[in-house]
Amino acid sequence: MNKTTFTISKMDCPSEERIIRMKLEELTSIKKLEFNISERTMIAIHDGDANQILSALQPLNFGTTLRDTQETETTNFSTEDSGEEGRVLRILMAINAGMFVIELFFGIWAESMGLISDSFDMFADASVYMISLYAVGKSVQLKKRSAKVNGYFQIVLGVGILFETLRRFLYGSDPEPSYMIIVSIVALTANVYCLNLLSGHKQRGIHMKASFICSSTDVVANVGVIIAGLLVMLTQSSIPDLVIGLVVVGFVLKGAASILALAK
Repeated sequence: MNKTTFTISKMDCPSEERIIRMKLEELTSIKKLEFNISERTMIAIHDGDANQILSALQPLNFGTTLRDTQETETTNFSTEDSGEEGRVLRILMAINAGMFVIELFFGIWAESMGLISDSFDMFADASVYMISLYAVGKSVQLKKRSAKVNGYFQIVLGVGILFETLRRFLYGSDPEPSYMIIVSIVALTANVYCLNLLSGHKQRGIHMKASFICSSTDVVANVGVIIAGLLVMLTQSSIPDLVIGLVVVGFVLKGAASILALAK
């Protein structure tokens, strides 16, 4: 039995951990996986050659490298009871999905690309959790098919938002900063609730700790849209809204590319 440590330089969110787990579950040689998102590492307990695992991860383009491998006497492959974790993750998925609808509606109403783009960032996070929960007990091919549909859907939405943002750069827009600020405060409140929900579980395992880190990042994004709204209000310019919209939609497209790499 071997214990191999991988460095995954672009893994910075639990949604990416789930993508990696789904990608590797077809390898029967793997007995156990341990993740540390903050240190961007993965430890695999496995039989056979570690390069097989490395080759499976390369299509994801997460910057995976093999750090070291050694023999181990580990024989205990039991996992923690995931019932409570599943409950928390379902709540997080519901919150992200709900905020996607709310931010999209008010983003269109307020003509704010910042809100619209952030809504699709919420959608991207929720959809990865949805795929993972849906995939339980399903065949590998069905999981891949589901992921592929989701990935293409995200790309279509992301590219559409990108072109709309560029169109508004060229022809102008008139975002309503008060809606930007109020709705982003609601989104910020939702993500703070997620942080509070996760705070009691983040020590149960690396994945829950990683979820806490990811929700912290979402809080920063919400604050960014609030600041953009204030700048729109102060400068009477739509540029801050369009810039934050481009930044957030970039994350959506990056997530969609990762999901499609998983489905190969």
